[in-house]
Amino acid sequence: MDKEAIKETIIEKLQTVFDPELPVNIYDLGLIYNIDINDKGYANITMTLTAPSCPAAQSLPVEVDQKVREVEGVTDVNVMITWTPKWEKSMMSEVAALELGFM
Repeated sequence: MDKEAIKETIIEKLQTVFDPELPVNIYDLGLIYNIDINDKGYANITMTLTAPSCPAAQSLPVEVDQKVREVEGVTDVNVMITWTPKWEKSMMSEVAALELGFM
């Protein structure tokens, strides 16, 4: 599987992970900032949370790690949390904004 195909499969997996406070997946919420896969199948995921006090701060990164490890072609995973840039509603996809009534 090539890197782009692996990335697409990772995105599909991440769309099954939901923020416990919002009925939208973390990918469409805009919480995933970057997905990088190197030639050896090592996946670096850079993500944020909706707020530093998010109750899922401990569980979401673990769930992301577990889901990405399920993807064929991924040999290892590193999930990094960042607060820069700070997450805001404008980072949501149109689908997420519609679901949450922001459009």
